[in-house]
Amino acid sequence: MSKAQANDTVKVHYTGKLTNGQVFDSSLERDPLQFTVGGGQMIKGFDEAVNGMELNEKKTVTIPSDEAYGARNEELIQKVPREQLPADMKPEAGQTLVATNEAGQQTHVIVQEVADESITIDANHPLAGQDLIFEIELVEIG
Repeated sequence: MSKAQANDTVKVHYTGKLTNGQVFDSSLERDPLQFTVGGGQMIKGFDEAVNGMELNEKKTVTIPSDEAYGARNEELIQKVPREQLPADMKPEAGQTLVATNEAGQQTHVIVQEVADESITIDANHPLAGQDLIFEIELVEIG
């Protein structure tokens, strides 16, 4: 039976959970996820878990945060003066915004706190610092 290996294009169904059992993402209600094994498209631990799987094999893996989205970086939490925001913007805690740096790169940030003079934003990935559990089924090797 064929096994997924580096440079193979594969399709998988998956369900991602936090260690408390909360599901944060799943492909079960949509098309399977397609990617190239070892192509750098996936988090390291997920990519490594699929490498060597047989067609139609199912497995559950726990991926430590350093092989997922890394540790939380407190330097990515910043206060932004309100005058730097568009005048018509009404930020709310929990809201996701798109920030653009001087080089034109865009980053998603989450508003943590709104004050009169500033807002506090967090540019960490929402899953940073979390160990992740994935249930994976390899459904196609291309």
